[in-house]
Amino acid sequence: MTSPLPDKAADTTAEQPWPVRLLSMKIADYVDKMSVTWVEGQVVQLTRRPGARTAWLTLRDPDVDMSLSCMVRVNALEAMAAPLGEGARVVVQAKPSYWTQRGSLSMDVRQIRPVGVGELLARIEYLKQNLRSEGLFDASRKRPLPFLPRRVGLVCGRASAAERDVVENAHRRWPGLPFAIKQVAVQGPTAVTDVTAAIRELDAMDDVDVIIVTRGGGSVEDLLPFSNETMVRAVAEARTPVVSAIGHDVDTPILDLVADVRASTPTDAAKLVCPDAAAERAGVVDSRARARAALAGLVERERRGLVHLTSRPVLADRTAFVRAQREVVESLRRRAHGRVEARLHRERDRIGHLRAQARVLSPASTLERGYAIVQRPEGEVIASREGLAIEDLLRVTVADGDFAVRVTDS
Repeated sequence: MTSPLPDKAADTTAEQPWPVRLLSMKIADYVDKMSVTWVEGQVVQLTRRPGARTAWLTLRDPDVDMSLSCMVRVNALEAMAAPLGEGARVVVQAKPSYWTQRGSLSMDVRQIRPVGVGELLARIEYLKQNLRSEGLFDASRKRPLPFLPRRVGLVCGRASAAERDVVENAHRRWPGLPFAIKQVAVQGPTAVTDVTAAIRELDAMDDVDVIIVTRGGGSVEDLLPFSNETMVRAVAEARTPVVSAIGHDVDTPILDLVADVRASTPTDAAKLVCPDAAAERAGVVDSRARARAALAGLVERERRGLVHLTSRPVLADRTAFVRAQREVVESLRRRAHGRVEARLHRERDRIGHLRAQARVLSPASTLERGYAIVQRPEGEVIASREGLAIEDLLRVTVADGDFAVRVTDS
């Protein structure tokens, strides 16, 4: 007798596993308990066989690479005001359904409604307000474009006219400018993921200095991917400056507002990312000519100034200045000599006068008038008889010599 199967998946073991049919039935029971839900997405594939009462379509998330397989009744498709085509944005009412025979999950669509352009534009306007409040449109965060990029990254459609316009006009302006071109879907259900991935891939390249995202004009629905939040945030987060060249001048997707520079056309984008070699060459030639003319003018002015200086009398006769200075020096020398001689005469007269005064006031002059100087042997001058004793030896100095005397009784 076989043992009963476990009731719960957690109770299964390698010895007591569930058969495939039981697991499929339990998954189907679980999915059947899910309620009907409304889902919005983009139709990427629609398969409708003649005479069949049901059709199959793939509903994809427009922001990420996720999709669901859906089954829809033909009468629901025929009830729509306009035929449903691939790329259309729709809202469907569906209930999950699990096929036990194939182990696949699908959505059983009960109702299907197109998302109108007006509603899409309203959503874009709401997103625009949110991004503006975050500061993603501020001019302060816009990065300047390089003067001459080492390499230009280009995101465009496959074999598109926009690609030719950008590349040809850029090479016409600057021949040989290298490009890193990413050809992706710029319209349809995969446009958002393809363009976003291309932007991030180019942004990761070290030699790519600017990125151009471009496509030609189109309807509002065609340009919707370039107002997608995922794409515009990828542009805002890029470290490389991004140029938006989407559609014509009247088309303004959100990407234009987030990008560092907006170009009105793909041709305008080519003009923005690289200079005109002919104009730059002409500018260099003009600058060299003006610099040469300015230098020649400076040399000519200095030459005229030198001629003017050398034509002055002092430089025309180059010894005139020396002669004039020699005369000045000679005059100064004579004045100095005269002043020195006069000073010497005055000092000579003053010395003679002082000598005469010294002679009149000197002791020798006094001695010549009959006076004498009496001194003790040790040199003390005797000015008074007091202190003298009989027989003291004294020295008497007169005008023509000296002699010794002794003191006697007065």
